[in-house]
Amino acid sequence: MNIVQIYAPTNEAQGEEKDAFYGLLQEVMDKLPKKDINILMGDDNAKIGRENTGYDRIMGSHGLGEMNDNGERFANFCLFNKVVIGGSIFPHKRVHKATWVSPDNVTENQIDHFCVSQRFRRSLNDVIVQRGAGIGSDHHMLLGKLKLRLKKQGNRKEVPRKRYQVNRLNGATKEDFKLCLRNRFQPLASLEEEEDVEIHWSRVKSAFTATCEEVLGYQKKEYNEWISQKSLDLIERRRHLKEQVNSSRTRRSKEEKMEQYNLAAKEVKVPIKKDKESFTKTLAEKAEKAATAGHVKILYQTTKTLVGKYTRSEMPVKDAGGKAIFEKDAQAARWIEHFTSLLNRPPPTNPPQILEARRDLPINCVTPSHREIVDANQGKAVGPDLIPPEALKADVVTTATFLCPLFAKTSAATASTAAAATGTTAAATTVTTAAATTTTAAAALPPVGTITDNYNPPVVSQALFNQLVSLFGPVAAFDLLYGVRNAANNFGGSYYINTIGSGSGISQTRY
Repeated sequence: MNIVQIYAPTNEAQGEEKDAFYGLLQEVMDKLPKKDINILMGDDNAKIGRENTGYDRIMGSHGLGEMNDNGERFANFCLFNKVVIGGSIFPHKRVHKATWVSPDNVTENQIDHFCVSQRFRRSLNDVIVQRGAGIGSDHHMLLGKLKLRLKKQGNRKEVPRKRYQVNRLNGATKEDFKLCLRNRFQPLASLEEEEDVEIHWSRVKSAFTATCEEVLGYQKKEYNEWISQKSLDLIERRRHLKEQVNSSRTRRSKEEKMEQYNLAAKEVKVPIKKDKESFTKTLAEKAEKAATAGHVKILYQTTKTLVGKYTRSEMPVKDAGGKAIFEKDAQAARWIEHFTSLLNRPPPTNPPQILEARRDLPINCVTPSHREIVDANQGKAVGPDLIPPEALKADVVTTATFLCPLFAKTSAATASTAAAATGTTAAATTVTTAAATTTTAAAALPPVGTITDNYNPPVVSQALFNQLVSLFGPVAAFDLLYGVRNAANNFGGSYYINTIGSGSGISQTRY
């Protein structure tokens, strides 16, 4: 889509000035691709009238007034470029056609136009004047309605990124959240070991998201109304006077109301400017305090509000001479030419000494521990699962109890695949056994309706645990089996596990 905004000379201007203007406008129109949606709009200072003899391809019979010299020039220009004048096509009342009012508030003309390419005539639904818009001008707002009939590009469904009110977890709502979360996880304690990983994960994710939605709720967009009530009252008064001007029946009444409206429009500008300055000053002071205190997040948010929404301007591709290029093939060729001249350089006489690349440190893929969940950073953006980190940290015991078996099941599936490829089945069998045993941790979840941080691990085979320790170490083995560390030790680094040996006695081992 290409939009050309114009301001043409008045009807009293010299012919040479008009010819020069339409000559420049024709150069612009020649550069626009004919297949694109080309819109020509603005103050044309042209009265086209109702008579459309000879112009029926680009004009209707619903214009206003009689065609003048500018109107004839404009109609011929539109006919040559196959551009339809929208204001002459749709039938409306006179008040919805006149776009300009003379200083005497009596004479009205249709001199502003909204035009679209003849190829997209059916996409233009309406062109009408909006007299109620208080824009402080002798021109009325002209509204053109377009409905583009474009080819459907498929049914891509994007998941809306909703934000929960996680700040409520800092108060008494946290206990309600923990209770509701445990109630939702209680039915999952009896999940079958053979259940698919994706089904297992979807149930865990649904439990978290449903609890967040029920207890926390979604954040509502906050609109910072920087305009004071005094300014709003003045704006409402101006709008009311605008309605009285439009509804005036006599010339004298219209002049009186128009004088009152102009005075009210001037009175509105001063308080709005003061409100804007006060709002900006308040945000600047807030940003300064945040920078002094080291609150980077508050500083960033305040600065973003001050700057406003950034809109990237669309710059056309230009050739070597500085002229815009619209054809895709020509644009691609121009990019090739640009990078060819930019990057193709002769080799340096003295080649630089390039150091050997450093090896990346190994990534810790061990199942997250109790302490690691507690130390997770807050205020981070959610992922595709829409689960905020604050929700995971609200009840660490429950989170670790149900996430770690899921991770173990995923590791078991990965290890089984690797073992099948290499022929080593011992590690795969061990990890699979560990994944099967981890479901017993879910059964040890505190009963529904209770909230506690005390957690007593279930009994497992001493031989199985020793085998896991030899493969992964005591920390990873414990996390694989239970997903939590003994909360009674205040995360001091000690681990307790109940094991049963070849006899019938149960012993508790500290690691």
